[in-house]
Amino acid sequence: MKTADIEPFFATLAAANPQPASELEYTTVFELLAAVLLSAQATDVGVNKATRRLFPVANTPQKILALGVEGLTEYIRTIGLYRMKAKHLVETCRILVEQHGGQVPRAREALQALPGVGRKTANVVLNVAFGEPTMAVDTHIFRVSNRTGLAPGKNVIDVELRLEERVPEPYRIEAHHWLILHGRYVCVARTPHCSACAVSRWCDYFRLGATPRA
Repeated sequence: MKTADIEPFFATLAAANPQPASELEYTTVFELLAAVLLSAQATDVGVNKATRRLFPVANTPQKILALGVEGLTEYIRTIGLYRMKAKHLVETCRILVEQHGGQVPRAREALQALPGVGRKTANVVLNVAFGEPTMAVDTHIFRVSNRTGLAPGKNVIDVELRLEERVPEPYRIEAHHWLILHGRYVCVARTPHCSACAVSRWCDYFRLGATPRA
């Protein structure tokens, strides 16, 4: 994708969805952190079904700790890797209570020190909860960034750093939402819906007829 094409690419996505948001359901920063932690290798729909049962009962680090691993497992067993996630979330809650006064830290290093919280999860929390212009690169963003030529890279870190370089400042806060939604519903993995794509005119894959690179 040419540099000159990036601004109209994002302007078009922004016009179609001026206020993009995460599809995970949450009402507090902790609920967001918990939901994102649970969403690894799971769908947002599946996570939302579980947290609709969990959060009315336990939506703070203290209440999750009170449930314990076994108690928490009963609420999230419909989510993939639920046993490991239950252990990670309970231990994360223990650290939040003991080291952060029960609050979710705003520093990347502190977030990534929490069990089950990797760079992508930290980036989501920093962006969605705290308004930081981070790029949470998941499989959708990785695919869209490579396929369109917006920010090609061999791994998620390469793509993240390239996005930070190429996304114009006015679009940085919402950029990862637009790219996730575009990859989830339009630029899908097997057969992208190019005929229904509002930004295909700036896409390398569409313009050049290339084979998808992700």
